[in-house]
Parts: sequence; C-alpha cells; structure tokens
Amino acid sequence: MFKRLIAALILFGATGLAQAQPTAGVEYRDLSPPQPTDIPGKIEVIEFFWYGCPHCYDFEPVLEPWVKKLPKDVHFRRVPAMFNEEYAQGARAYYALDAIGQEERLHKALFDAVHTGSRLRVGNEAALTEWLGKHGVDTKKFAAAYRSFSVEGKLKRAAQLTQSFKIEGVPSMAVDGRYVVITDNIRSFEQLLSVTDYLIEQERKKGGKPAQRK
Repeated sequence: MFKRLIAALILFGATGLAQAQPTAGVEYRDLSPPQPTDIPGKIEVIEFFWYGCPHCYDFEPVLEPWVKKLPKDVHFRRVPAMFNEEYAQGARAYYALDAIGQEERLHKALFDAVHTGSRLRVGNEAALTEWLGKHGVDTKKFAAAYRSFSVEGKLKRAAQLTQSFKIEGVPSMAVDGRYVVITDNIRSFEQLLSVTDYLIEQERKKGGKPAQRK
C-alpha cells in the first residue's frame, strides 16, 4: 500500500510538472495566419481591452507593474476591442485622448470613473467631456480629435485587429502576432501573465534574442 501511495504521488508530481508548461490549444492558440507587428526587431504584446469591462478594470493593477518590468526587447501596446458600437465608443475616447497626449495620464483615472463613484459612461460624449475638463484636458482639442480623420483610421485598424486576432472577449493578450492566450482556461490574472511570459520567451528563442531588462 505504501509503495503504491509513493508511486501515485510521484505520478501526480510528474503530471503537475507537465501541466505547468502552457499547452497549445489549452492555455493559448496559434494564430493562422500570423499577423504583422508594428516594430521590427521587438516582440510585440497586445492587450485587447474595453473601458466598460469590469475584468479589464480588475486586471489593471496586476498588469501595470508587469508592463514596467518588461525586457527592452518587448513592445507593449493596448488595443481597444471593437465588437459593437458600445465598444467603439470606448475605443474612440481612447484614441482621441491618445491623439492629444492625455491617454497615458488619464488611463487609470478614466477606468476608475467608469467603475466607481459617478459611474461615468464613456459613450456619453457630453459627460465624458465634462469629466475631462475637470481633469485638466483642453476640451476643444479633445473634441477636434474625437472625430478626426486619424482617429477614424485607428478605429478601423482596431476593428481589423480584433477580427484578425479572433478576439472573443476581454481582457485578451496576444504575443508577436502569433499567439493569443485562451482566457477560458485561465484561472487568474497572474496565470494570464505567466502564459504571456512563456509565449514571449518562445518568440525570443526563435529569434535568438537575449532578454534585456529595463
């Protein structure tokens, strides 16, 4: 009996070790065809998100310190997912703020406003503009950017990326135009980032690039 118990524990341990490494089709999927990336020579990581998503909001405090520690050979960027008009409104706000250089400063504050306190509706342009004015934004510049040609172009590109990466929900993480983490099988935000780290390392090995810490 004791020998059988030891054998079972050894088998369980081996199985646990085997499961520790992410598996294609379980924790992540390969993109076919692979998608082009923005910066040659960098491993690109994309977070697909939506301001109205409570899971994206909860992910931010875990994601932010991870992003700050990314090696120099990794380029991180956010893409607002585009599933319908409600998502498009949040994407328009994101790109308009980015166009006037205010997105990075207000990203967390805007998330907070949507999910706590006043429960700001990003799709309500008047309410959003009023909120931005209280946070030191030149509302005339924001209004001009909100429906500008450049923002319209970025909205079309975000819609294309959402479709070509076959994104079905947010938050979602994609690596180097080749992989998307399967969130249905992810049990925590920490695991989501752990799988992302694994995929980054896989791409680094393919390119023979050593990690360079910031």
